[in-house]
Amino acid sequence: MFVGGPNTRKDFHIEEGEELFYQVKGDMCLKIVENGKHRDVPIREGEMFLLPARIPHSPQRQENTVGLVIERQRLKTETDGLRYYIEHSTDVLFEKWFYCEDLGTQLVPIIKEFFSSQQYKTGKPNPDELQKEIPFPFNTAAVMTPFSFKEWLAAHQQEIQEKKSVNMFGGQFETEAIIYGPGESKGSNENTDIWIWQLEGTSMVTINDETFEATAGDSVLIPSQAKYNWKRNDGSIVLYVVQDPARKRPYA
Repeated sequence: MFVGGPNTRKDFHIEEGEELFYQVKGDMCLKIVENGKHRDVPIREGEMFLLPARIPHSPQRQENTVGLVIERQRLKTETDGLRYYIEHSTDVLFEKWFYCEDLGTQLVPIIKEFFSSQQYKTGKPNPDELQKEIPFPFNTAAVMTPFSFKEWLAAHQQEIQEKKSVNMFGGQFETEAIIYGPGESKGSNENTDIWIWQLEGTSMVTINDETFEATAGDSVLIPSQAKYNWKRNDGSIVLYVVQDPARKRPYA
């Protein structure tokens, strides 16, 4: 989804899948807790960043900014968390763990509950309301440095033309962000949706029996289990993103 600002917040979200960020307009700051320490990750206009799973994060967006964020649907066995920390520490002040079906509607009641709580009023946690054991271990991996998407495309232009597709992050992540050049693809994905973003040129996407023409700037969502045929014309450069839970990495 595309997200606008302003949005400054104190809560930290934790999930079992990855999140892909791209700043379309203006800069943002992604606050994270990396290996027990607070850290700011600035993502500037035109930069891309892949956040690994199971890292507490809090997006901070300023006015007149627009960013792309992609995250997948949750497995029925997965749990999301929302945490507030005691100021200037990583000690938990307040937390809720829940199955996430719609983040946009589910976060609001939790945030309202926090602001009406004794924890918010006193700045002190209630030990009886904190998890004795969290649902999963936090990720200890170091996060990547945000990078210029435009510069990445320029550096891999020849490889894209020769190979017809290049996986931006390799095989070590659940998220597949693949840049496609001209060519044709067909198939279906049983587990998750496919999102394509036409960056340059044009392509034709047939989903089941309906055909869409994508020009530069257009995006198309291919629902899970739908059969598709995708023809990319000469001059096409397209971002293809799929987050298949079957690629979920074991907990370290």
